[in-house]
Amino acid sequence: MIKAYYKSPSHDFNLLNGDTFELLPQFNFKFDMVFADPPYFLSNGGISVQSGKVVCVDKGDWDKGKSTDDIDEFNRTWISLCRDKLKDNGTIWISGTYHNIFSVANALTSLGFKILNVITWAKTNPPPNISCRYFTYSTEFIIWARKSKKVAHYYNYELMKHVNGDRQMTDVWRLPAIAPWEKKCGKHPTQKPLSVLTRIILASTKPGAWILDPFAGSSTTGIAANLLGRRYLGIEREEVFAAMSKARREEIENIKTFAKYRKKIADITKTQATQATFLVSEEPLIPLPFLSDDSE
Repeated sequence: MIKAYYKSPSHDFNLLNGDTFELLPQFNFKFDMVFADPPYFLSNGGISVQSGKVVCVDKGDWDKGKSTDDIDEFNRTWISLCRDKLKDNGTIWISGTYHNIFSVANALTSLGFKILNVITWAKTNPPPNISCRYFTYSTEFIIWARKSKKVAHYYNYELMKHVNGDRQMTDVWRLPAIAPWEKKCGKHPTQKPLSVLTRIILASTKPGAWILDPFAGSSTTGIAANLLGRRYLGIEREEVFAAMSKARREEIENIKTFAKYRKKIADITKTQATQATFLVSEEPLIPLPFLSDDSE
């Protein structure tokens, strides 16, 4: 049995504090979807602008630059571990920039995944380029791939079309970076907005689905999953971020806060109007069988 760092009272949010490379091989459970925001290896003394101030972009030792071969080996190893935890019809979403996304794509292909889309997330509020020597960075990429080339995946085409004003949704998503209300429990340096994770989860899972995040950070994936009636297991190496994840999940135990956050996410409000059944699971919430009850 693995000791959980935190489990929600309803068993729909589970968090492990430790190394993904060590923890994933210790249990045998199949997930419907994986979302991963792995290190981009950008912490090499660069600077950026946040809230009008010049700041260092170093995020921690876990994001320090590596050689090309080391990055390729890192990505191939963790993606292989996640592949073993996916159902045959499951899909994986992986975010990145040009610094790591090509290595990720090569690893996916070599491991037998079928790449379905490369989403371009065009941020509506990107930080300025302070050097003024090249175009402002305003996008990130999110690869969507299915485990098997021969086993069909789930895609809620009609819902995505509805969310997009009854037009086919393209692979360019114009969504903002995180809002102040998403940072009430603290801010992870690479925190993704709930709007991005909500769309990913609505597009590729059914209510009650199990979602794995091997680099949980502050568990935006888990918060989005629970707001949508899905279940979550996150793995986070840094205890400070695991504690932040726990605080964020405890925050939405308050039914008023839960409802308020759902109202702030456009894709949820658009979905609720005509397709509320996509947000509710009728399956019972049961504990993950490999987790002990003595969580902190």
